[in-house]
Order: sequence, then C-alpha cells, then structure tokens
Amino acid sequence: MKELITEAKIDKLEEIRHFMDRYQEELDCPMKPQAQLDIALEEVFVNIAHYAYGEDDIGGPCRIVFDYDEETKVFSVEFTDSGMPFNPLAADDPDTSLSAEERGIGGLGIFMVKKSMDELEYRREDEKNIFVIRKVLK
Repeated sequence: MKELITEAKIDKLEEIRHFMDRYQEELDCPMKPQAQLDIALEEVFVNIAHYAYGEDDIGGPCRIVFDYDEETKVFSVEFTDSGMPFNPLAADDPDTSLSAEERGIGGLGIFMVKKSMDELEYRREDEKNIFVIRKVLK
C-alpha cells in the first residue's frame, strides 16, 4: 500500500500520476491496465479538483491510497476528499449514440472510467467523499 496526501488542484496531477506509475512499475503492471488506470486516475482527480471544493480553485485536501492485492491481482485507488457530497456513480450514463453537440456537456469521463475499471465504489463517511476504482491486472 502507498499513500499520498495532496491538495486537490490540477497542478498536482503529474505528481500523483508519477507516484502511481512508480508503484505500478514495482508491481510489473502490464501496460494496458496501467494506461487504463492512468486515465481513470486523471478523470477522478480532475473532477475532485474542479468540483469538490467549489469552482474557485481553492483546493482542499485529497488523500489517495494505492493498493495491490497479490492474491486477487486487484490494483485499487481510493480517493478521499472533504468536499461537497457528490456521487459520480448516481448520474445517468451519457447517450453515446448521440453526437457530441446533441449529448451536451458532462458525464463522459466518468462513463469512460466505468467502462475501463472492473469495479467502482462511492460512499460518504464522516463528512468525506470516498471513491474507489479497482482494476484486475492481467
């Protein structure tokens, strides 16, 4: 398990990505799930940075825990923030049969995360949002 506590600000994204990539390299993570995890990490963290603490770029704490279960081969990333309550899994999936103009703004990033991860979980505990993504490393 590895843990990183940082501000929920966009300029922290590269630091977080490098932190996770180093851990994945230690685990000899295959390239395809590593790329999928990178995209999911970016989407979830950017959403936290943009919306959890309001739109004034004030940031706030974000705890990110990276873990790997050797027995099940599951890599997980748990994001915890103290921002406004928000369950990204509660939103309807966008209608991908529509053109981008017809579809409107929002929802596509979390939809991509849903499609690329093996499991997603959201819960609200002690005034904190906790969002977990899990990917089986094959």
